Amino acid sequence: MPTVPVLNVSGEKVSEIELKDSVFGIEINTHVMHAVVKNYLANQRQGTQSSKTRAEVRGGGRKPWRQKGTGRARHGSTRSPIWVGGGVIFAPKPRDYSYKLPKKVRRLAMKSALSSKVQDDQIIVLDNLQMERPKTKEMTNILMNLKVDGKALIVMEQVDQSVIRSARNIQGVETALVNTLNVYDILKYDHFIITRNAVEKVEEVYA
Repeated sequence: MPTVPVLNVSGEKVSEIELKDSVFGIEINTHVMHAVVKNYLANQRQGTQSSKTRAEVRGGGRKPWRQKGTGRARHGSTRSPIWVGGGVIFAPKPRDYSYKLPKKVRRLAMKSALSSKVQDDQIIVLDNLQMERPKTKEMTNILMNLKVDGKALIVMEQVDQSVIRSARNIQGVETALVNTLNVYDILKYDHFIITRNAVEKVEEVYA
């Protein structure tokens, strides 16, 4: 079992925690992680793009000039795609880009992403993370104590508005709950900060 130190908000080691091999110590499967990230991004697409084809552009009913004898190329409509103001060839239309992946694939990708954070020493386990009131400066100090530079994802067991509001104004820092955690966010951020209680909840769900 991988063992990582448990820190307090001052950056001091208070204990250690053994992470379950079945969640944080599996062999990383980059293929399924790529597939799940691709699926996540596809599902985020609104699919509302729309352009008009030559049939939908107003006008162009009359033939611009006679077929022969003018010396110019033959045309049947001013709304042809090769004309300025004409329609669009293969115009994009509203569509649904979302699709589903098997549950086993999604679970394997999540375990691979969590394991990659452990193997890359990018995971930080906190004994507790509570704030009396929202204060960005206090959250900044906590991150400095943890020697976090770059993008960081803070994972909590349950909603804590003080923590969420303290972190939301810090560039590159995002908060998430265990039940909203996804592979894309785990891989996107350089540091994976998680509370001890959240670790137990993750192991309970994915073990």
